[in-house]
Amino acid sequence: MLHLRKRVLSGPPLPSTSPLLSLHRLISAAAPGVSPNPAFAVDDYLVRTCGLTRAQALKASAKLSHLKSPANPDAVIAFLAGLGLSGADVAALVARDPQILCAKLERTLAPNVAGLAGLGLSQAEIARFVSLAPDYLRQRSVVCKVEYYLPLFGSIDNLLRPLKYGSGFLGSHLERDVKPKVSILAECGLGACDIAKLFIRAPRILCASTERVLRMVACAERIGVPRGSGMFRQALHVVSYFSEDKIAAKVDYLKRTLGWSDADVGIAVSKAPFLLGKSRDMLKRRSEFLISEVGLQPAYIAHRPALLTYSLEGRLRPRYYVVKFLKENGLLKRDPSYYTIAKFTDKAFVEKCICPHKEDAPQLAEDYAAACKGEVPNSFRFKA
Repeated sequence: MLHLRKRVLSGPPLPSTSPLLSLHRLISAAAPGVSPNPAFAVDDYLVRTCGLTRAQALKASAKLSHLKSPANPDAVIAFLAGLGLSGADVAALVARDPQILCAKLERTLAPNVAGLAGLGLSQAEIARFVSLAPDYLRQRSVVCKVEYYLPLFGSIDNLLRPLKYGSGFLGSHLERDVKPKVSILAECGLGACDIAKLFIRAPRILCASTERVLRMVACAERIGVPRGSGMFRQALHVVSYFSEDKIAAKVDYLKRTLGWSDADVGIAVSKAPFLLGKSRDMLKRRSEFLISEVGLQPAYIAHRPALLTYSLEGRLRPRYYVVKFLKENGLLKRDPSYYTIAKFTDKAFVEKCICPHKEDAPQLAEDYAAACKGEVPNSFRFKA
């Protein structure tokens, strides 16, 4: 048995150009050839042959108590190795889905792999898919689901991305659950590209009930983001992660912390729905700096909510110091708005606000770099 593991886990993978060409050869190589063994111990097999730790094996063996022979598991491991999965990949896959060892090659695994290849997936892509969603390789519906999701997500890479965080949406019924949600989103003005981006960033929407999706749409509209607007997708992304009560509490917090009216909150959230996903501490520290130190009015911030998303230590405060230094030393020919300064890229800020003053303030670049690290150089210690 140890010889088998060494052979199948270290042997050469199938040609990546066409898994179908070698599929029959792979099935033959993986065919069970070990007689039933009355002394077969599942947990020992999982450790010695599959590479699981003892703790993983004890947990996995509870789902494999009916196994009486290594014949089918040996064949499955050989099949997985032939797809190009390494020994570590196989161990992780079996630990995640022990029942893969009970799957039938010719009835389930091989037809599903052939079907995925028929959809245009390369061997490497099939191996990645199997690693991320092994339990679905055991389901006959997986090929038709991938066939539907591929054009929806736009590419296999986009489809694989949310699988890294869970494959639950693959279990959703296409006709009953998924397609009605896609129709709802399309009716809200989201195009295919926006729907794909939403599902990639928030795949939980695919697993939510249709009623829950309708409530998300209503919630997004209540917080000031109308369907059809450019920010509607971002609003749905945010509300998919929070209950309506938590969103209402965050809206109240924005009012109290920034002194915003209902209209101010509506303006800010319509421009930057992701504000509702920011932590209270982050919002508090940024708002205090912008209002108390920079001297911005709450309404000004509401119309420019991106200010609340920039790094306080790495962007807002150091740039404020630079501009204030330039003003106090008479080096600014015109007074740009703080928002203009804040939204510059790092490269543009240096080119526009630091490089032109190399002769008059040769230390400015060094002081700015220090300020971005959290230090306060003497030149930035202003008199009250």
